[in-house]
Amino acid sequence: MRILGIDPGLRRTGFGVIDVDGPRLIYVASGTIVVPGNLSLAARLKTILDHIREVAEQTKPDIAAVEKVFLNTNPTSTLLLGQARGAALCGLADSGLEVHEYTALQIKKAVVGSGRAAKEQVQHMVQRLLSLNGVPAADSADALACAICHAHMQPVAVALGRGGLSASSGRMRNGRLLG
Repeated sequence: MRILGIDPGLRRTGFGVIDVDGPRLIYVASGTIVVPGNLSLAARLKTILDHIREVAEQTKPDIAAVEKVFLNTNPTSTLLLGQARGAALCGLADSGLEVHEYTALQIKKAVVGSGRAAKEQVQHMVQRLLSLNGVPAADSADALACAICHAHMQPVAVALGRGGLSASSGRMRNGRLLG
């Protein structure tokens, strides 16, 4: 299974793609969509949408995982982040991907073992789990961590009968049954 993880942001949206082969996690690609700050809000959101679609087209993921956004101390920032997240979700949906959402706490706990882990701890664990030569940039690491979280959570969801794909059920993409 190939998972596309997204760490949404209005200025910087991280993406990370991994393959899951049984217990093995294999790095495929990662990066950051940097959105020029001099664009109008609508143009910035379109930039995120277009780049998410492009990443999905180039990497051909089976499923996507996105970090959930919670209200923080600045309502304006929260609203803008929510709009960026919406653009990312639309790009994923337009690409025919099923999307799963995880909180930052869930992601950190799945990757580091503690929901209160620092960004640097997440970066180092992503590096170790994916056998990377170097520490990934913060936005890429967060997106890869989101994908890793889904890889770890998917077997639990299947065992509990709450989703997942079986060989007999097939998958849907763009309204067509695959496999």
